[in-house]
Formats: sequence, structure tokens, C-alpha cells
Amino acid sequence: MFLLSDGRIVKNPLDRSQKVLLTGPEMYWVVVFSTGLLAFSYDLGIDLMAIRLFIIMILCCVGFGIVKDTPILSKPLIIYLVYLAWLFVGCFYTLSVPFGIRTMLKYVFPLIFCLFASAAIDNFITAIKSAIAARWVAVACVIITFIPFLYTLFDNVIWYITARVIHFISMMVFSLAMFFFTKEKKLNLFLFILFLLPCFVLLLRTSILGSVAAIVAFSFIRWKLKSLPVILGVVILGVISVFAIPSLRSKMFFDNKTSIEEFRAGKIDMSDVNTNYRAYMWERLENNLYRDHELLGSGTGSTQYFMQANPRMFANLAASHSDFVQMRCDNGIIGLVIYCALIAAIYIHCFLIYWRTGDNRIKLFALTAGASLIGVFATFYSDNTVNYSLATLSIPFGFYGMTLALNKRLR
Repeated sequence: MFLLSDGRIVKNPLDRSQKVLLTGPEMYWVVVFSTGLLAFSYDLGIDLMAIRLFIIMILCCVGFGIVKDTPILSKPLIIYLVYLAWLFVGCFYTLSVPFGIRTMLKYVFPLIFCLFASAAIDNFITAIKSAIAARWVAVACVIITFIPFLYTLFDNVIWYITARVIHFISMMVFSLAMFFFTKEKKLNLFLFILFLLPCFVLLLRTSILGSVAAIVAFSFIRWKLKSLPVILGVVILGVISVFAIPSLRSKMFFDNKTSIEEFRAGKIDMSDVNTNYRAYMWERLENNLYRDHELLGSGTGSTQYFMQANPRMFANLAASHSDFVQMRCDNGIIGLVIYCALIAAIYIHCFLIYWRTGDNRIKLFALTAGASLIGVFATFYSDNTVNYSLATLSIPFGFYGMTLALNKRLR
């Protein structure tokens, strides 16, 4: 509907006196980007989340034929195409072709999302409006998360709690960038703290890791080597919080009396960390799907197929809770290295865009894209981040697509 419309005149959310006509594809982008947290996971006998993701993907592809500009295929995105090609190769030796195709689609979507943003975004107002709209939806989700009545009412409307809090990492980074590049300091600082707190309150260790990684990545883009004291301070505070917050310490270790002195003395190893069965699960997966074919893996989609084919072996869990483990088991060291190279290339590109432009509007989006991507990528260690692609991974890639668009058109 939005995609094929004649557009609509909207106001600049940072300056209400400015107005701009958004085209149909731009309106579609604002709606899709701002509603990434909506899942519609009602149990109706069909997977509504997958259907919604597929429809959005198809409409984005249709949009390529409507927008006046062509998608911007940056050098990092060429690496993305190489990665998808490797996933396609993995479908030829996978344990299950249908599972291989499903896995590929989860990785295809962030790329299409990014390319559509790079083609559809024609001005800063469209970009900032979509980002601020997404942030207000995220604020509503924070409120829903901590009010039992609302949580029960909207539980099937928004994404699972883990996906939700990973999404908050991107909104946290965006709020911090807005703090530095806009006049509204108090609101943006408040929202930065608001999006940072849930991972600590809910004791979600993966999201704590992602939040710390995002702040570190943000600091390095913003201040380069001058950020090292800030980075060191953030890392130290992150480590201290693990031991200083009793509930977090008891969740982190088997022995809730584990102290920071033991950590400093090197007396703590992975056997002391409570991974909630994950370490055992990862070991079983790697023994069956990774050992003896480390270079190639067992084929795209093999991990999820193997887990669902052997439910008793994995206590009926259907996902690995580690995208890194799944990458190794599915597509081997080659797949993991290519994807890591992709993330590093995008981060470096955002860093270069940030320091080569004098336009604060471009800086804001480059900073947000690079830092949020690193934060979300860090959660790959112990969560199914790729499975929540629409709510998690697509947001940093959406910011990167808008960065590419603004960097080309505002210059």
C-alpha cells in the first residue's frame, strides 16, 4: 500500500518547521524499519513471523523496480554476496536442502533490507524519521516488558524477550549518537540509559556482552585511539558488574560465591561458567557436524535439521543458541571467516565514512551503523540472533544502508 502510493508530506522530527514529501518507497521504508519489533507470533497453525518476513522481502524486491535510484553495492556488501554464494554451495552437501534454503533466507533478508534502504532513502529527514519512529516503538516495548498486564496482552505481538533486548542495543547506540549530534541532550541520554538497563535487570548475559561491545565500538569510531581509556573503563565496569551484582554473579557461575579476586588470580575457567546446558549442546553439535570436516562444515542448515531430527539429544531444543557454532557446523571455518570479514569490512567502512565527511548527519548514521552492528554481532556468541533477523540483525544493516544513501546523496 505505502510502496505504491504517491507519497506523503511529513515534518522533520528534529525541526518541525521543515517539511518534505516522502515517496511511496520512502514511506514503506519508514513503516518497515520502525516496526521490526512486531512479530505477530500467534499460534494459528502457521508461522506468521516467517510469512511476514517473506512478504517484506518480496515487497523490498518489488521496490527496487519502483525507486528512482539504484541500490548501492559497497565493497563490504560484495563480501556479503560471497558469503551467500558459499551458503549456496553448502546446500549441495547439506543434510537437508529445505533447512539449507531456510537458513539462507535468514541471511539474505538483512542484505535486501540494506540495499533497499540505500536505494529508497533520498534525504536526511526520511532516514531520521524512520530511526526515531523505530526508537519510539522500542520505548513502548520497554514499557510493555516491565508491566505484567501489558506484557500478557502484547506478548504475541512483539518479539521474544531475547530478540527484543538485542534490538535495544541498536536503539541504545542510536540514542548515544543523537546525544552527541543533536541539541536534545537530556532526552537522548535518558533513552540511552533506558535501552541499556533491560539487559542488566533481566540478567541477559548475551545482551550485556553485546551492549558493552557496542559502546566500545562506538567509542573507537568517535574518538579513535583517544578512546582507549574509555574502552578500558567500559570493559572494567562490565567485568566488575558480573561480580558486583549478586543475581548476575549467581547466574554466571555455578558457585555464587565466586569472587573477582579469583578472576584476577586466573582461577576461573569455562568449567566454572554456567552456560545453561549450552556448552554441552555445542560440544555435541561440533562432535557430530564439525569434527573431521572443519573447513567445509556439514552443509547449510545441517545444524537445525540435526537438532530437530534428534530432539532427545538436545532436550527438545530446536536451535543452537550460538550462531558462531552454527556457522562452523554448517559452513565450516571458511563460512565463519567470510562472515567475520564482512562485519569487519562494514565497521571499517563506517569508520572511514565518519572521518571523511564533515556532515554531522552522515556521521550520526555511520556511527550508529558501525557500533550497533558490532554490538549485535557480539550476541552471536550465545544466542540465535540470525533467527530473529527482522528484529535484530536487520536494524544495523538498515542503518548501514541509510548511511550509504546519505553519504552518496548529501555529498
